[in-house]
Amino acid sequence: MLSRYLRIMSLLAVGLLPFAVAMDDFSIADNTTIGKRGITLTPVMNGLNFPDPSVIRIGNEWWAFSTMSHVNGKRVHVPMAHTYDFGTWTTYGEKDALPNLPSWVYPDAPAVWAPDVVQIAPGRFIMYYTAALKSNPRFHCLGIASASTVTGPYTPIGPDPWACPTAQGGAIDPAGYYDPKDNTRWVVYKIDGNAIGRGGSCGNTVKPIVSTPIMLQQVSVDNGFTKIGLPTPLIVNDPADGPYVEAPSLTKMPDGTYVLYYSSNCYVTPLYDVSYATSRNIKGPYKKFGGLIQTGTYGLTAPGGLDMAINGDHAVFHANWNGGRAMFTALIRGQGSNLQVYVKNN
Repeated sequence: MLSRYLRIMSLLAVGLLPFAVAMDDFSIADNTTIGKRGITLTPVMNGLNFPDPSVIRIGNEWWAFSTMSHVNGKRVHVPMAHTYDFGTWTTYGEKDALPNLPSWVYPDAPAVWAPDVVQIAPGRFIMYYTAALKSNPRFHCLGIASASTVTGPYTPIGPDPWACPTAQGGAIDPAGYYDPKDNTRWVVYKIDGNAIGRGGSCGNTVKPIVSTPIMLQQVSVDNGFTKIGLPTPLIVNDPADGPYVEAPSLTKMPDGTYVLYYSSNCYVTPLYDVSYATSRNIKGPYKKFGGLIQTGTYGLTAPGGLDMAINGDHAVFHANWNGGRAMFTALIRGQGSNLQVYVKNN
């Protein structure tokens, strides 16, 4: 099966042997290009603009959600897409998973970003999302919404943001995580410190650089949003990360290693990437590794925003495509820090 896939990253730990991968459940299209360097990967949905995608698997089906867009002239706060085989995706077009916004969101330009959906129980779904703050649209905060079906419509919970640290620049990019090890739920998100940066690339490369930590917040396993204790910082932006680290997504490998995927550097530059860090404890400390998917990887430009179905191996991410940010898919397998990424030419 391995020969049927495009291996886009070698082992990231020197001296380790390749990790054996069984891919029987990963559908492959007839037009897959095998083993060729210098090719350009093509995105799903014919390159439809679908930025900041997240993915959820229910049974043998997947649903994806993206940042706000306009479809046929209509503002769609949370666009959706669906697939049966993780190969052929279908957009929901004008259908909006979050048609009504809470009163704390700036209505003229709500900037609903990076939604993420988790299933709490049969018939119970929670969406975490980012939106501009009505009282000061300079800042973004995090909201939550619920629905009885994965496609919604989702109804906002409560009159106030779920997290809104404006003194630190606000918060963006929430993603839920369930840990079967101890039956706990968590949410990771970014402190949007570059919103109060001193300028430069993405507003935060002029010293002193503002911190943009990735935070981990435990939440009720029963409802997915009641906070338990205070948030814990997992990683912060180092000089190699440019203005920030963002777009976190947490998962766990078969050997019990927690993997925190994130993006570093400014999203409007070719330095933007998908990076990752690992830990044996969900609260860290996490060790950062180099870019997992970067500009130049099979013709991709500024890839980022990787999300993975919880404790799975099927991931989605975006990259520049025809003036927008299209969605690409990947399969990630490995042990510990030894990760390999496989993608197919859609």
